[in-house]
Amino acid sequence: MPADPVLDLFRLDGKVAVVTGASSGLGVAFAVAFAEAGADLALGARREDRLADTARLVEQQGRRALTVGTDVADPASCDNLVALAMEEFGRVDVLVNNAGVGTAVPATRETPDQFRQVIDVNLNGCYWMAQACGRVMQPGSSIINISSVLGLTTAALPQAAYASSKAGLIGMTRDLAQQWTGRKGIRVNAIAPGFFESEMTDQYPPGYLESQQARIPTGRKGDPRELAATAVFLASPAAGYITGQTLAVDGGMTIA
Repeated sequence: MPADPVLDLFRLDGKVAVVTGASSGLGVAFAVAFAEAGADLALGARREDRLADTARLVEQQGRRALTVGTDVADPASCDNLVALAMEEFGRVDVLVNNAGVGTAVPATRETPDQFRQVIDVNLNGCYWMAQACGRVMQPGSSIINISSVLGLTTAALPQAAYASSKAGLIGMTRDLAQQWTGRKGIRVNAIAPGFFESEMTDQYPPGYLESQQARIPTGRKGDPRELAATAVFLASPAAGYITGQTLAVDGGMTIA
């Protein structure tokens, strides 16, 4: 039999993707890109009212969208999102662990609650979501954890909590891939984005992003569509031989 055309390997027709942090920014870009690739979406975020806007964008691509208010720091909330996705669609094929928060507090002044909040969302929350999806995913499924270049390098801001959470997510990615790829047929990979405009970057000091561009060989910030396309690739059959990896999408920042 002839092989499928190579572009067909990037399609996600008939698949169901769960995207957390889908109420704004990069989460919206992920949701729209997965819909364009043919997937239906289960969208989770704490700001449930804003999920309706993302759902409309998904539906404009001719795909179905389910919206569920979700706090990933709460394991029961993660279980609820996955249970409702299974009830609505009958399957979960992809998880994009995108929900995250950030701080820029000097280490001597960061409170225990501030540090724990970042870890609870960015690291623990990704684990609870992966756990919930891993229980129902079938062979051929894919988990994509959204880490950060700050899990690999520093960027002139005091971000110990954020960097710790994102570095921990890279380690978690490797371990889940080792546990699940051979035994359950679930691939687990991470993306380490560089600088992409989002609500988080809106909080940076004036001029900060411009000061960091000298470290980026491409000389610019990333386009959210570039990051979303990378996620679609990792979720698709085109990446069927890739697991346990962290792919930096950073314009070359981590090699500079």
